Formats: sequence, structure tokens, C-alpha cells
Amino acid sequence: MGETRLMADELTGKVIVLTGGADGIGRECALAYVREGATVAILDRNFTAAQHTAGELGGGCIALGADVSDGESVRIALAAVTERFGRIDAVHNNAGISSPSRPLHETTEQEWDDMQRTNVKSVYWTTRFAFEALKTSKGCILNTASMVGLIGQADHAAYVASKGAMISLTKALAVDYAGYSIRVNAICPAGVWTPMLERWCAEQQEPDSIRRYLDEIHLLGACPHGDVIADAAVFLLSAKARFMTGCILPVSGGAELGYRR
Repeated sequence: MGETRLMADELTGKVIVLTGGADGIGRECALAYVREGATVAILDRNFTAAQHTAGELGGGCIALGADVSDGESVRIALAAVTERFGRIDAVHNNAGISSPSRPLHETTEQEWDDMQRTNVKSVYWTTRFAFEALKTSKGCILNTASMVGLIGQADHAAYVASKGAMISLTKALAVDYAGYSIRVNAICPAGVWTPMLERWCAEQQEPDSIRRYLDEIHLLGACPHGDVIADAAVFLLSAKARFMTGCILPVSGGAELGYRR
């Protein structure tokens, strides 16, 4: 018998814009959203991969090639979503980059700017261009942040700064948009095996040691895959979380308690 489903059709009829949905956590979220009855529009700069994932999803889901760090690219993509579906019920800002993995004084200005544009300014663009649709639908914004934005991490300054900014921005948006009945929350994974984390591990001096470390710090078990994040994301976008906004939700297996193990 398969795993027990905690929710059933929690997102029926919803149109969800998901950035960075082609692979990793985004792909797992897309699959979960569709299982719960939603239609997903994937925005990803890897259009081929996004098309492949949208094809897996079926049910009218679409893929749009978009660079979330570029405002015009986001504007065009969101206009296409509203033209196609007539509404947007949620925006999940999931797209992000994690490199470079080095301290601040070794980070180039270009690397810093790329990180902030992709991980933080992208939220500005999606919010700006989806706001009217979200106001109409009384919708939701969900941001994929990170536990390191709360507790820090060695040799990863630009990334930590971007996720800390996203967390603070989540709280500010929650305050500003409560009057429009738009809920804004963030989800904070610790380690999650994705192509991005695999690349990060490869950048470390001892990749095998880092992989063991990531397995060991999660108190509830080994470093997970994106399905555990997707289940929490479904909850935050559903009516079951209707009285939650400004929430920074750890989905970390207790890793923040285990970093010093």
C-alpha cells in the first residue's frame, strides 16, 4: 500500500506560478500541486527542462522560459499566464542559485550581484507583476528561503545574505498585503538533495565528507529529497493555512539543532 496522503485536492482549481520548477525542489512542488488539483505554470530559464516537467504534469500545466532576475522576462511570462488562465492564485518564488561557496572577501562583485538579482530581486519582479491578479484572487505568495538565512553558514556569505533578505522580505510583504487578504509565507529547508546541492557539494574541499555531514545533521534521518518540502508547501498554499501569514517555516528535520553534532 502506498504512503498515506495527508491532504486530498487541497488546491483544486488554483493556478500556481512556480519559478525554478523544472527540477529539484521546484519539480517536487509542481508534482505535489498537481496531485492536489492545481494547474501549474512553471517559469524557468531552462525552458527545455521546464517543458519536460510540464509534460509530466499534464492537466493543462505550462512551461515558460523566463529569467527571474530580469524584470521584462518576468513581466512577459506572468502576462502570458494571466492571458492563458485568467487568474493567478499563488506565486511560489522557488528559483535560486547557491554558487559561489566562499567567504565574502573572495566573492566577486559580479557573483554578489548575480546572487541578489536571482534570489531576492526576483521576488520584487514576481510580486510587482502578479500583485493585481493576487489581489483579485486573494491569493498567496510562498518563498523558498533556507535555514542558513536564519542561522548562518560558513563560506557561503552571498547566499546566506540573499536568503536572510528573502526571510525579512516575507515578513514585510505579509504586513503590507494582509489588508488585501494576500498571505505571504516562507519555507526553510536545510539540506535537500537537488542538482543545486550536488553542485554545491562538488565545490567543497572534501565532497564526500560534506555529504556525510549533510546526512548526519538531520535529526529525523538522512538528508531528504524535495518531497518533504513539497508537502509543507501544499499546506502553506492551502486553506488549512488560511490564518498563517508572515510564517518562516522550518522543514529541516531538526538540522538547525544538529549542525554542531
